[in-house]
Amino acid sequence: MRFVLLLMLIASSLAPVRAQQGYEAGGFLGLGWYFGDLNPNFNIGHPGPAAGLIGRYNFNDRLCMALTVNYTHIGGDDRWSDNPFQQARNLRFVSHVADLGGRFEFNFMPYRHGSNDEWFTPYVFGGIQVFGFNPRTKYEGEWYSLRDYGTEGQFTGEEYYILQPALNYGLGLKFDLNYNWSINMELDSRYMWTDYLDDVSSVYPDKAELAALRGPIAVALSDRSIPNDDFPQIGQAGRQRGDSRRTDVYAMVKVGLLYYFGEIRCPSIVY
Repeated sequence: MRFVLLLMLIASSLAPVRAQQGYEAGGFLGLGWYFGDLNPNFNIGHPGPAAGLIGRYNFNDRLCMALTVNYTHIGGDDRWSDNPFQQARNLRFVSHVADLGGRFEFNFMPYRHGSNDEWFTPYVFGGIQVFGFNPRTKYEGEWYSLRDYGTEGQFTGEEYYILQPALNYGLGLKFDLNYNWSINMELDSRYMWTDYLDDVSSVYPDKAELAALRGPIAVALSDRSIPNDDFPQIGQAGRQRGDSRRTDVYAMVKVGLLYYFGEIRCPSIVY
């Protein structure tokens, strides 16, 4: 939030300098990544597809406001790690993630559509998103929604929410192709207040209690560990399953094509 306020403060101080008001709209395609308990070292070797739509209003050649809709398909798998603990833990998930929100953008350089001199600029942005997710995994040939099985001992009705707020932040580069069309490239990330994007956060539950509450499938999904010489009994009650001190993150790298409509004015009324 401080980032967004700082961005607005800087932009407002520059807003009176020059003006090019107008609307833009377009779409993005790219790749998405998840970073969290199943990918703590920011491995980017397993991306998923990402796409988005944007509608933007330019207040002037520095400050913009935009509404965005985004989608990405993310996943994590302990088998991709070379960490012995993760290999023994053996958890995995995939999830469709969609978000909707608004953001402010600040152009580092004056940017004017159709200009021969001010036709490109790097920019930063920040805002608020609402995103939806539903981590799933495949077990013995069947797909299961992990939230429904309380894999860390959540009682019925106390599961994490699949709609959550997030802080949207990132940076990009925009440049004109001509007066109307432009290319935007973005690194677009989310800071979240949930650690359950991957269904992994705290400790292993008591298996007998979980079986009584959710059934044997819940126990199997909660503890998929493979004993080895370093970790012979990893799924014991109260033992670390995830790291609740850090929340999860997802990010996208996107390339977009936008169309500039200019200033759309209401027709004057003739009496």
